[in-house]
Amino acid sequence: MKRILVVANETVAGKPLIDAVTRRADGDAVHVHVISPQNQPKHGYVVYEEHVRDAAQNRLEMTLALLREAGIEADGEVMDPDPYSAVMDALGEQDYDDIIVSTHPETRSGWLRQGLVDRVQRAARRPVEHVVVDLDAERDDVKRTLVVANETVSSPDLLDALKRKAELEPRRFIVIAPQSPQSGENGEGDAHERLAHTLRALEDAGLPAVGQVEHHDPYTAIQNALQFYAPDDIVISTFPETRSGWMRADLVGRVEASTGKPVEHVVSEQG
Repeated sequence: MKRILVVANETVAGKPLIDAVTRRADGDAVHVHVISPQNQPKHGYVVYEEHVRDAAQNRLEMTLALLREAGIEADGEVMDPDPYSAVMDALGEQDYDDIIVSTHPETRSGWLRQGLVDRVQRAARRPVEHVVVDLDAERDDVKRTLVVANETVSSPDLLDALKRKAELEPRRFIVIAPQSPQSGENGEGDAHERLAHTLRALEDAGLPAVGQVEHHDPYTAIQNALQFYAPDDIVISTFPETRSGWMRADLVGRVEASTGKPVEHVVSEQG
């Protein structure tokens, strides 16, 4: 069986990467191992390492799902933040016939500025293909919607709103639940349990989604998610203004002003 090593981070779920792997398979039996070096968030004073890793893991899971949909056997892991070290570690553990390195276009790619592709080609001594993924150019295929909610993350109002969006055009949802030090927007409940309930409900409704509990400040969580997932639009779910600290802090207005992306506000009476 032919073995292919795929190296990608923010572009890991890009269509050109999936197409490149499919071409390499060309009907033969192949096994793909995807490594996703985690990056660091650009916002917030505290780096929550588990959140960075969760974001990388979510992007990886999206890619593995796409490969399996294409009939390709695949697994993967989150690796060392340095992509060259990650590749060398992977090659030290397993032999691969081919390597595919996926990056942003040159104007946006730190990996290309570091000469990653050339370094891997010199060190690996096997075929290396460089795939450029322009996420902005893929928006017409499947839209990515960032969903932000805490105590209302499992509310029927939010689920109905997401179903309506999915009926209009193909969607993938990234659900983040900012968890405060007091475990909730109003200090109650557990964000992990609510998020798990929501992801199960979305799966039951046939809506592809991944999720993670994020930085306790919702504005910072959103800014980091923009970097991690490059969403097209944002849905923010809160209680009514009289019960919502997020609304009193004008979260929706601040996100609209800072991101320039469409923001939908869903008000839920219940969590």
